[in-house]
Amino acid sequence: MPLDVRIISPETHREFVSHTPALGLDVSFLQIPEWAGAKSEWGNMSIGWFDGDTQVGAGLVLSRKVPKSRLWLAYLPEGPVVDWAKYPVAEIVQPMLDLLKGQGAFMVKMGPTIPVRSWEAKNLKDAIAAAKSEHVAPIHSLRLRDVKADNEFEVGQSVIAQLKAFGFTQQPDTGAGFGDVQPRYVFQVPLEGRTQDEIFAGFNQLWRRNIRKADKLGVEIVDGTREDLAEFHPLYVETAERDGFVPRGLEYFEQMWDSLNEFDARTMRLYIARHEGKALAATTTVQVGPHSWYSYGASANAGREVKPSNAIQWRMITDALDNGATVYDLRGISDTLDESDPLFGLIRFKLGTGGTAVEYVGEWDYALRPGVAKAFDLYMRRREIAANVKGMFGKGRKGEEAA
Repeated sequence: MPLDVRIISPETHREFVSHTPALGLDVSFLQIPEWAGAKSEWGNMSIGWFDGDTQVGAGLVLSRKVPKSRLWLAYLPEGPVVDWAKYPVAEIVQPMLDLLKGQGAFMVKMGPTIPVRSWEAKNLKDAIAAAKSEHVAPIHSLRLRDVKADNEFEVGQSVIAQLKAFGFTQQPDTGAGFGDVQPRYVFQVPLEGRTQDEIFAGFNQLWRRNIRKADKLGVEIVDGTREDLAEFHPLYVETAERDGFVPRGLEYFEQMWDSLNEFDARTMRLYIARHEGKALAATTTVQVGPHSWYSYGASANAGREVKPSNAIQWRMITDALDNGATVYDLRGISDTLDESDPLFGLIRFKLGTGGTAVEYVGEWDYALRPGVAKAFDLYMRRREIAANVKGMFGKGRKGEEAA
C-alpha cells in the first residue's frame, strides 16, 4: 500500500516527534510544530505520512505567498522526518507533492538531514597541513570534498540519486558550501558513550588551555532567563557589527523563546559568560530528543583574553551530555579548507572540539507549476540584486532566512 500524506494537527505532529528517538529518527528543531511560532511571518501547516493506519513521518511546512497571488512556496526546513532508508523516495515525495499542489503550492523546497559523508577533525587537519607543506593541491582550492571522507553513507547517496531521477533540482553551490538556506555542511561533537573527561581529552591543546584559563581567571557561566535575552541582545548586535550581518531584533528571540519553550521549558536555553560582573559572551541552545544544537552566539569585542567563548561552549556541551544528548551540533560551516579565506573561521574554531564535519544531502526544489516557479525565482533574484546595491551605499543587507 502506498504511503498516504495528509494535513495533521500540531498535537499529532508533536506526538509523533515524541516517539522518533524510539524509531531511530533524528528530528531537527526546525521540524517541530513549535518552530512555526518562531516564524510568524510565514504561514505553516503540519503534514503526516501514514503507512496504513500507522504514522511513519511528519513535516512542518512553512509557506510564503507569491505577491498578488494565492499561490505559495512550500518549504520544509531540514525535513521532512521519515525513514528514508525504508521507503523509496518516490513513495515519500509523490503523495506530499500531490497534497501541497492541491493546497496551492507552486514549488516545494525541502532538505532532510540525511548524511552523505563525514570527516573526522584529525583527517581535515592532516589534509590542510599536507596541502600547505606538500602542495598536494593549491591551498586556495582545497575543499571538504577534496579530502577522502572517513565515512560515506549509502542511504544519503541513494536519496540524492533518486531525487534527481524524480525531477528535483538543487540550487548551484556558491563555491563556499552555501547554496542552500540551511547549512549543507555542519560540525558535530559525538557525545554518546563518552564521559566528560573523554570529551575534554578530545579537544585540541588550545581549547583545553583556554577552558582552564577561563576557569582560573574567574569566568562564570550562568543560565539565562527570558528576561536575560535583553542582556544577550546587545552582545549579538555588537557581533553583527563586527562580522557584517544585519541582526535580528530582540522581539525575534523573545518569540523564539516563547514558542520553543511552550511545552517544554528545557527546549531553548540561554547561557551568559560573565567576568567581574560584565557579560562578555552569550549563546542559545536548542535540544529536541537526543540532539542538541548551538543556535546563536554573541560576544563582546573586549574581554577576549579571558576566553569566554571556549568556556561557554564547554558548559553547553556538558549540559547537553547531562540532558541525555547523543550529539552536540555546532551547526553550519563553509566547505573551504583555505586558512586565508575569511570563511575558514567557521570551521577553525569548531575543529578544536575534535568533532566531525558532516555533509547532508542538501536542499532540493520541485516545481509544481514551472511557469510560476520561474517567475518567482526571477522576482527573488531582482530582490537580491536590489539588496546588494542597497548594501553598497551603506544601508546594510537584511538576510532573509526561511528558518
